[in-house]
Formats: sequence, structure tokens, C-alpha cells
Amino acid sequence: MKSSIDAPGSPGYALGPDATHAEKLAHHIYNRRWWILAVVALAQLMVVLDSTVVNIALPSAQKALAFSTADRQWIVTGYALSFGSLLLLGGRVADFFGRKRVFLVGLIGFSVASAIGGAATGFPMLVSARVVQGAFGALLAPTALSLLTTTFSDPKERGKAFGVFGAIAGGGAAIGLLLGGFLTQYLSWRWSLYVNLVFAIAATFGAVIFLRHDEKLEKKKLDLPGVLSASISMFSLVYGFSHAETAGWSNGITLAFLAIGVVLLVAFVLIEKRVEHPLLPMRVVLDRTRGGSYIAVFLAAVGMFGVFLFLTYYLQSTLGYSPVKTGVAFLPMVAVLVVVAAVGTAVLLPRVGPKPMVVGGMLIAALGLMLLTRISLHSGYVSVILPALLVLGAGMGFIFAPSMNAATAGIDPEDAGVASATVNTSQQIGGSIGTALLNTLAATTATAYLAHKVPNQLLLAQAGIHSYVTAFRWSAVIFVAGAVVSLIVLQWGKQELSEGEFVHAGI
Repeated sequence: MKSSIDAPGSPGYALGPDATHAEKLAHHIYNRRWWILAVVALAQLMVVLDSTVVNIALPSAQKALAFSTADRQWIVTGYALSFGSLLLLGGRVADFFGRKRVFLVGLIGFSVASAIGGAATGFPMLVSARVVQGAFGALLAPTALSLLTTTFSDPKERGKAFGVFGAIAGGGAAIGLLLGGFLTQYLSWRWSLYVNLVFAIAATFGAVIFLRHDEKLEKKKLDLPGVLSASISMFSLVYGFSHAETAGWSNGITLAFLAIGVVLLVAFVLIEKRVEHPLLPMRVVLDRTRGGSYIAVFLAAVGMFGVFLFLTYYLQSTLGYSPVKTGVAFLPMVAVLVVVAAVGTAVLLPRVGPKPMVVGGMLIAALGLMLLTRISLHSGYVSVILPALLVLGAGMGFIFAPSMNAATAGIDPEDAGVASATVNTSQQIGGSIGTALLNTLAATTATAYLAHKVPNQLLLAQAGIHSYVTAFRWSAVIFVAGAVVSLIVLQWGKQELSEGEFVHAGI
């Protein structure tokens, strides 16, 4: 076997006149790997930002286009439905038709849909644009991660790359709060959508210059039963949890969609075990480290929304922060998350493996949430909120980057897209569940607090505090559960620097 210094993608390798296409492609990728990381990170940031940057602008958009509060949720739900239900298909499309092609299609489609949404003259036009945005986002997100997976094979460099990517996945939503607040407050709500054009144009130019087309892949028959069962299942689950936010968990429509989602998810697994060319080969998820990483990302996403959603409510509704000031308040958390993700994944992950980092990160995040339960009507930012955010940033930095790295480590190139899509699906479904579950718990707490009392401004504010504290406590419980599950499922082992995959040693 050739040493790493003689590999086509290494600095010591010299291409000869008889170099194969694969060798030339590997050499090209190696020489431009950090530029490829910049392009991929920019595209991922655009997708992650979109989950919160538009939310801040919704009240202004509602006022400008005169649609109802009931309709307002569909601006978020429409995007989540198309994005979550098409992710697995998007990942497999990238594996079949080439990552550069699909990446460019996703970028261009996402930016065009953003421009249409920004120019919307009414609710139907805006919600349609958001649905199309979600569909192209489902192409873009898994393709971006699979590009990273196939570009970085050296574990040390892979750790650095996934540190950047994991930091974006964990902190991008908070940055979106700042950007959305700034654009809405100083420009217009329309710029929360137009801003995607800036990211997309830069990423498109970078993709054209630095990416190369994959080798022509063997044409395989698309797993249509798998596509239909997975897409409808994800659609039903996302819709069911979204519907529970407004109609409750006992509502017939909520229960029907959740039941359909579960039944079709089971059917999807049975189908994938039997078809010749499955949409999601079971070998991708049955590996303990990879499967455990998907679960970790899912549970972290469920718990993370307790931070962004309810702390935003608290800062704006109780403490009277402006949208911009709210976004700035989250920046220390993002800074710590970025540093911990980058350093931890580059330095610790190759030495100890993902298990200690993810388990520790879950417990640290739980501690940060418990610190947030100290909030009151007049809490100081520096004394109460900032310490909790710093701890949370450290916890999430230890969770997301190692989990995403482990979730795609050692994967066959032909499965890189669908493995990456599974990570994104875990995060998307987890976020939907977290939003619905924590909203329900918070609302129930507020209602119980106000029962048999005469409402006044102070009492309503106190009810809000109780609801936020309840959400933070349950989020902490979810992270503790994530630590327990990760401790059980993930394998002990370190990532050897000489090989491009995890070597597990029973400890």
C-alpha cells in the first residue's frame, strides 16, 4: 500500500503524463481543499441562517402583506415541510448525478426562490417561494456536507474542516437572529430573503472555480418506493409536530399525521432492507458510531430550540431588547461554540474519538440550560444570561462538530450524499419536535400559573418567566438523555491520524 505522501492528493505526489482522471481529480481537490471548505461553509451558512433570519422579519412581513397570524406560521412551516421531506432524496440525487452539478442547482434555485420571496406582493407568493426554497435547500444542505466528506480524508485536516462546519451548524441560527434583526430594523423585512443572493452568488462563483465534476457514476435505478415512503413520512412527521404547536397533541389531525409518519417510517426501513439499490442503505445507519451520531444530532436539535426560541422571547418580551440587541446578546455563545468546535475537533477528536466529546458536550449544555433557569423579571445580562450562554456554546461546540464528523467518517463515496442527508434530516426533524414539544410545555405552564387568577401585566410577565424556565428545564433533561444515549450507543475509540476512518478499541 502506498504511503500517504505518495497518494494522489498529497503534496509530495507528482502527476505523471499517464495520470488517470481519478488521480488528476484527487490532486486538484487536494490543492484547492481549503477554498472548497470556504465555498461549502458559505452555502451551509446561508441554509442555516434561513431558519432564523426570516423568523425575526415575520411580524414586519405580516404587517406589510396583511396576512393573518394563523397564516404566518406557514411561512416557517412551508419551508420546513419541503426541506425536511426531501432531504434524503436530495442526498441521493447528489450521489447519482454528481455533487458539483447538484450543488450549483441547489445554490441557483435557492437564490431565485429567495429573490421571488423578497419581491412577494402577497401571502400566496411568499409562502410558495418559501416552499421552493426548502426544496432547493434539501438539495444543497446534504450536498455541501458530502463535498466536505469527500474532500477531506486526512483525519487531522478533516477535524479542522468539520470544526468549521459544525460551528456553523450549531451557531448559524444565532447569527441569523442578529442578521435578521439588523436587516429588519435598518432596511426592510424583504432583505431577510434578498441577503441570500449575496451568499449564493459568492458561493456559485467559488463552486465554478474550485469544484470539479465527479467521475461518472454507475447509473442505478432510483428507489421509488423508498423515495415515496421516506418523503411522505418526513412530511407527515414535520406537519404533525408543527400542527401540534397550534392545535395541541390530542387533536385528531395532529395524531393522524404523526401516526402516518411513524407507519411509513417503519415501511421505509422494511423497503430499504429488500430493494436492490436502496435510497438509504442500512449499512449507513447500522454502524454504531455513525448511527449514534445521528441520534446525538437529533436530540441536540430537540434541546437546542429551548435556547434560541424561549431566550429570544425572554430578551425581547420581558427585558425589552430590540431585535438587533437580541442578536448581539447571542454572539458570545457563538464565539465560544466556534472556538470549541474548531479546537476540539482538530485536537481532541483524533485522540479520544467522538464518544467522550459528545457525552461531555451534552452534559455541559444541560448545565448551561440549568443556569438559564435563574432568570427573573429583572435579570442582568452579565450576571445571569452571559454565563449560561458561554457554557451552552462550549457544550454545543463539543456536540455538533464531532457528531457530524463521525456521522460521515469511513463512508463509501457513493453513499456520502445520503449519509450527509441523514445528518441534516436528524437535525431538521429534531428541530421540529423541539419547537412543538417545548412550546406545548411552556404554554401549559403559563396557563396553569394563570388559572383562577385575575390577569394583569405583572402576572402575565411572571407567567411568561415560569413558561421559559419550564422550557429550559425540559431542554436540560433532553440533553441529559442525549448524554445517556450517546454513552450507550457510541463506541469508544480514537481516530488514527494515519487512516481515514475510526479505529475502535474495546475499552
